[in-house]
Order: sequence, then structure tokens, then C-alpha cells
Amino acid sequence: MPEETTYGHINSAFCDGMATTVIAAHHFIWIHLYASLQAARKLRFVTSDNESSMSTLWQEKEFEQICSRELLTEKAKTIAVKEHERPRYDFDPTMFYENRFWNRRPDGIVINKYYRTLCILEFEWSSDRNKDFLRVKEDEAKEQHRSIIEALRAAAPEWTFEQINFVAGMRGAVVEDDFYNKLEKLNVQAGKRDKILLAHVQHICEAHDTVMRSYYEQIQGWKRGQREKNGEEEKNGKRKKKGGGWFSGVEERGY
Repeated sequence: MPEETTYGHINSAFCDGMATTVIAAHHFIWIHLYASLQAARKLRFVTSDNESSMSTLWQEKEFEQICSRELLTEKAKTIAVKEHERPRYDFDPTMFYENRFWNRRPDGIVINKYYRTLCILEFEWSSDRNKDFLRVKEDEAKEQHRSIIEALRAAAPEWTFEQINFVAGMRGAVVEDDFYNKLEKLNVQAGKRDKILLAHVQHICEAHDTVMRSYYEQIQGWKRGQREKNGEEEKNGKRKKKGGGWFSGVEERGY
């Protein structure tokens, strides 16, 4: 791992040496927050650990009762092809977008059968150096699952579908008003909201600490490897012989 890199890069899944640690840290934060949300309300929570794909979810009876898989597929294909693709002789946009739709993996889903509401939950762990990090990540998260929301609304107009995104900064930044508004939307009891926020920030800081320690441990290992490599090269350099062959610095001076 090279030493010269940016803070944002080492905290992203795009850094080869850090990807596994960063992804694990992301899941660590989300699993704890999801468990807190689930414990604070009585509605049906889905996909906390395995992030089930849409295809897996629609094999369950409660999702089939919202709308059939066939109808949802039809609506999803219509929306995707209309918005994204121009005809190409070697490309089947219908099949491509159908597969991509059913392979989507929301971070979580909350269902209220009585009120016929379904919320897709998404967690984003982002650099918080810029003041507008919340808006940027909100827009990205909404775009990520926009096709799911639009297809569901078209297939089951009698239901209400919404996406709720939880955005956290790498170093523990959470926009308090936004966080509390999201908890209110999920009907989390008011008396439990402060405790959930406090635990959430603590878990973010723990995850960030784990990522940074992993980075510095790898850097130190890389430095040790470089020193050992340079030591071997120096040792080999002293094995030069006289007369144009390999010789040591001592022999060269005639001592």
C-alpha cells in the first residue's frame, strides 16, 4: 500500500488495501442502528443482515400480497427502458434492466400492512468535510433506488412507498434535525430517540477508529517491508568483486 494517499480514498471501498475493512465498518454501523430502530417500534423490519435482493424478497408471501412479481417486473422494465436506453443491435435493454432491478439490495425495508406503507431504508457513510455532504448523499441514495420506488408506485397505487436515508459522516458527524425527522417518520418513540442517536454516533466513531488503525498498521507493515528490501539490496551491493566485478565499499578504498 503506498503511503501517499488521501483521507477520502483510504475511507472508501475503492482503496484495494482498505476495501474489506471499510465495508465491514459500514455494515457494523448500519447493523447496530437497524437493530436500535427495530427495537424501538413494532413494525415489520426486513433485510437487516443479509440485505436480501428484490428477487429474494418477492418470493415471500407478504411481498406478493403487495403486487405480483410479474406486474412489478412489467412496470420496472417500462420505467427503466424509457429512461435509460437507446436501441442497439447487440443489446437487450429489457432483459438487462429486469435483471438489474431484481438484483437490487436495499439496506432495509419496513412494512406496515395495516396502513399499507413500505419504506426502503438506505445507509450512507460519507466524508463529512463539506457542509453539504448530507444533501449530496441524500441525492445519491435516492437515485440508487428510484427505479424500485417508481415501479412499486406504478404496480400498487393503493400503497404508499417511501425511501428513508440515514447519512453519517466518517468522523461521527450526524445532522441531528435530519436524524430525528427520520426517526419520527418511522414512528420511533420520542423517549428513545436521544439514546439511539448517542449510540449511533459512538458506533460511527468506533468504526472510523478501526478503519484508521487498519490503515496505519498496513502502512507500518509496508514500511517494514521497504526497509527489509532496501537492507537486502545494500547487503548485496557490498558483495561486488574487484576488477569491474562486485566489490564492497571497504575493498574499493583498499582497506
